[in-house]
Amino acid sequence: MKKTILAIFFLASCILGHSQVDSKGKSNILKYTPSKLLEKGQIDIKWFNNLYTQTKSTFNDSKDRESFFTTSIDFFTGISNSNRVNIGILIEARSNIINNKPALDVLKFGNDDGTSRSGLGSFAPAIKFNPIKKVSNFTIQSAFHIPLIDQETENGVYLDQKGYIFQNRFFYDYTFPGNKWQLFAEINTEYNFGDEDESFANNSLNLGPGIFFSYFPSQKFTVLVLAQHLQRFDLGNEFSQDFTAIGAGAKYQLTDALNIEFLQTNFVRGNNTGLGQTYNFGLRSLF
Repeated sequence: MKKTILAIFFLASCILGHSQVDSKGKSNILKYTPSKLLEKGQIDIKWFNNLYTQTKSTFNDSKDRESFFTTSIDFFTGISNSNRVNIGILIEARSNIINNKPALDVLKFGNDDGTSRSGLGSFAPAIKFNPIKKVSNFTIQSAFHIPLIDQETENGVYLDQKGYIFQNRFFYDYTFPGNKWQLFAEINTEYNFGDEDESFANNSLNLGPGIFFSYFPSQKFTVLVLAQHLQRFDLGNEFSQDFTAIGAGAKYQLTDALNIEFLQTNFVRGNNTGLGQTYNFGLRSLF
C-alpha cells in the first residue's frame, strides 16, 4: 500500500510541467491558501502525512505510547468559468501501533495481532466553492466521508472510525500589505452518524476552529505558528471530548508547481482524549 501511494504522487509530480504564474509574481504558497479556488482546468494534488504519537491518555492516565499515522491524498480541479467551484476526492490510509512500540514502526504498515493495524480508512467526494462573489478569500469545502473498514477495533487495536462523516470546512485568509504577513483561519464541522454500536463517534458533532499566522521572509519561504481546538458534542451517543493543540511549521516553494511543508504540534490539554505530539510532512503540486 505504501508503495502504491508513493507511486501515485510521484506520477503526478512527474507530469507537472509549468504552473500558471500569478500576474503579480506571487508564489503558490502565498497565493494558493486553502481559501483560494482553482481556475478552470487547474489541478491541485496534495499528499499529506500526519504522525500522532500519544504519550498520555486522559481516559485512564495511562502513559503507554500509542502511535497513529495517517497518509492522505487530496485531488481537486477547477470546473467553472467564474473560478468559484472546484470538485475533488479525498483518500486516507492509516497505520496504528500500540504497546509502547517505537513511533516510527507505523511506517512498516503492519497487521500484527494485538499490536498494529493498517489499511485504507475512507474516501470522500468533495466540492469547494465561494458562496460570496465579492469575498473571494472566503470558501467552503464540503465532503462526505465513506468508511472502508469492516471493524473499527480488532484485537484491541483501533484503526479508523467506522461511520459516515458529513464535513464542512470554512476557510478565510487575509494577506497584509507588503505580502510579508498572512492570517488564515478555518472552522471545521463534522457530523458523525451511523450505527452507535460500530463507532464511538457516531451521533456526535465536531466543531474545530483553527488559526494560522505566517511570515514570509521571501516569496518562496514561510514560517508559521498555529493554534487549533476540537470540541465534540454528544448528540445521543453519551460521549463528548475536547482538546487544544499549538504548533509551528514552515513551507518552501521547490519549483513553480511543487512545494513542501513541515508542521509540528503539541496537545497541551484535553478531556476524554490522548495527549502527545504530531509530526507532519506534505507535498503539494499545483499546475
